[in-house]
Amino acid sequence: QVQLVESGGGSVQPGGSLRLSCVASGTDFRISSMAWYRRTPGKERERVGRIVWSNGATVYTESVEGRFTISRDYAKNTMYLQMSAFQPEDTGVYICNTRAALGRGTLTQDFWGQGTQVTVSS
Repeated sequence: QVQLVESGGGSVQPGGSLRLSCVASGTDFRISSMAWYRRTPGKERERVGRIVWSNGATVYTESVEGRFTISRDYAKNTMYLQMSAFQPEDTGVYICNTRAALGRGTLTQDFWGQGTQVTVSS
């Protein structure tokens, strides 16, 4: 199994910045990709962005493009989400996801963190 622990959530003013972290831990696993999702009031859970673990390639949902940046520390199995230019609609629970293979297997499966609350309010 892979455990994911997010940190860094909190309250922020519109236009402000915040950085989230997600650490993956476990025994004998290989990360294929990691992603941030968010669950916002009145909306379905959406994927904010994703990073390919091997080469660091990223993709973002249109609403955060240019404002949010995903990065990784490969050696520490840690993913970051640098968020800036916050808008009220960014309020929500931000959830870390990884797609990883266990042991010698090649099939990947999804693992999820508990989520961290981000509230944008003036």
